[in-house]
Amino acid sequence: MSEDRDPRVDDYIAQLPPWQRELCEHLREVVHGVDPEITETIKRSVQPYFVLEGNVCALLAAKDHVNLFVYDGGIVPDPDGLVTAGHDNATARTIGFREGDPVDEEALTAFLRRLVADNRAGGWRRLKQQG
Repeated sequence: MSEDRDPRVDDYIAQLPPWQRELCEHLREVVHGVDPEITETIKRSVQPYFVLEGNVCALLAAKDHVNLFVYDGGIVPDPDGLVTAGHDNATARTIGFREGDPVDEEALTAFLRRLVADNRAGGWRRLKQQG
């Protein structure tokens, strides 16, 4: 396992039902493939976060779905329609997955790369002030 992996995230994923475990591991791999400097941690006691010069995204498994919260302040374009909720949220939006939903790796990777670029440029708050 890579240094950027947190065993507490392993523990979070291990307790999930099989389909959520598989999906969360898949999303975890996609996120780490976006940039080699992304690291993971646990915030709010149990929730896995992926960070690089600020929050990039977080995982939250619910009873019948998995949410990937993306921290972008609503400034990252979503031409592929990945975002399923939180369109008017000032700080985060949600990409939700239900059992059997496909993961559009290409679109998700492009979306997350833009988030990382925004974080490296000072974060969404700074970018909104400039824009």
